[in-house]
Amino acid sequence: MWPFSKKITIAESGILRGATDHHSHILPGVDDGVESMDEALRILATYEAAGVKELWLTPHIMEDIPNTPDKLLARFAELQAAYTGSITLHLAAEYMIDNHLRNLLMNYNSATNNCPSLNEAQRGGALYGKRAQETALCHFESKGEISTTKEELLPIGTKGNHLLVETSYYTAPMRLHETLRKIKSLGYHPLLAHPERYMYMDKDEYQTLHQEGVKFQLNLPSICGGYGNTVKKRAQWLLKKGLYDAIGSDTHCEGAIGLIKECKLNKLNIEQVSTLLPNKL
Repeated sequence: MWPFSKKITIAESGILRGATDHHSHILPGVDDGVESMDEALRILATYEAAGVKELWLTPHIMEDIPNTPDKLLARFAELQAAYTGSITLHLAAEYMIDNHLRNLLMNYNSATNNCPSLNEAQRGGALYGKRAQETALCHFESKGEISTTKEELLPIGTKGNHLLVETSYYTAPMRLHETLRKIKSLGYHPLLAHPERYMYMDKDEYQTLHQEGVKFQLNLPSICGGYGNTVKKRAQWLLKKGLYDAIGSDTHCEGAIGLIKECKLNKLNIEQVSTLLPNKL
């Protein structure tokens, strides 16, 4: 019998065979991830050898990296033309919860905005309770001059529209819960990238977010100590509580592949991660 204390590498465990990676920065030359097409193809070859079945390319969209869908789709077409392997590639994006995203969400349905009077809600007049909250979401504050349409959001998931979002690691963004509610009001399901890395969150906050319908994505290196012992402990607690819904590598460069290949898990971790590997999103 394999003791729970014994550890083996991810490659030895075979858990990536048939897996879906929901978070990566392998689309070349668009953010702080992979820089060249050659590097992207080498990484994909390594993933293919490990048995990965599907891969979501999720480049950053944020104030500092204001990628547009048109730019990303053009680069994605180039990668698809260059890659001849067996992995099914999908394009989405990782959205930082910042003013850029809030503008995108605000303008998403501005052309058909039939909001009730915001003044009524602010005065505490005819609108109250749930209706007042809906009105506040309808009038979600916008800053800037960004205009967009439905097609300009890049969701993730083959079984539903999930928007992959992230925050700063150390500081909670302004109006976090309001932004997540706005995402849901537009018909998307928030998928929070690597929640174990957010030092400002505590166990109660994780539970609250999950109860509110926010899904969590585990960075695979987290449970191996790839981001330090504190993050590892948080990831193991979230796994134990069954709060994760998907996994991702969050690969930014070829050098990170070594960490994933050499990452060692015990039997319990392998069993826990295995439940997340089928594409449930």
